[in-house]
Amino acid sequence: MGISNTVQQLSVFLENREGRLDEVLAALAKGGVNIVALSLADTSEYGMLRMIVSDPHKGRMVLKEEGITAMLTDVVALRVPHATGSLAKAMHQLVEGEVNIEYMYAFANGSDAAAVLKSDEPGRVIDILKGSGFDVYTADEAYRANV
Repeated sequence: MGISNTVQQLSVFLENREGRLDEVLAALAKGGVNIVALSLADTSEYGMLRMIVSDPHKGRMVLKEEGITAMLTDVVALRVPHATGSLAKAMHQLVEGEVNIEYMYAFANGSDAAAVLKSDEPGRVIDILKGSGFDVYTADEAYRANV
């Protein structure tokens, strides 16, 4: 049921060297791919750049043409109302549903915010959240956010 509401995240493994992030961002800009949200986690040796972009398949292709390896991953973009405790309530429902969240990052989007959630069970995440009164962005909504 819920799997149709997943969003594709564009992920790039980055060597930790000067200018590497700039290469990725410049390639996407040149290709006309807008970045809606991103997360960059790093260690001393490498980084993982995760992005929600306007067109994930085009983004992957543009990066491939520049010799940059990228992958697409299904994630869930939870709508989080701007109200104290909203995210805590949603996460509690997932704990109750015994679903593991591998990582999460967020972005603001006008009247609400979005929490991008990665789980090995995205369909269950969506079903639990919707069954608890929460909503998720469709792929089209997420790719156009902030545009």
